[in-house]
Amino acid sequence: MLIRFWLKFDPLPPSPVNLGCGVTAYDYNDALTLLREKVFVGKQMPGIVEVVEDIDIRTLDTNHVIPNMEAPTIRGIWFPKGFR
Repeated sequence: MLIRFWLKFDPLPPSPVNLGCGVTAYDYNDALTLLREKVFVGKQMPGIVEVVEDIDIRTLDTNHVIPNMEAPTIRGIWFPKGFR
């Protein structure tokens, strides 16, 4: 069974990740692995300040996140786009 996660990080230089990252994974550790392998390749992952498990995507930003996300039903990074 897959779980939708929404993670927020310590502030970074201008980046879409400052809004947060949406990840669908088998569990929290799988979500962290996907982030390290897809989003933060060759970089240290910033500190995580918030994790929402089973995020209801309807609660996410309707101006920036929802129109710019991949399908959250498939394992992988769905926000920001481009990290599947």
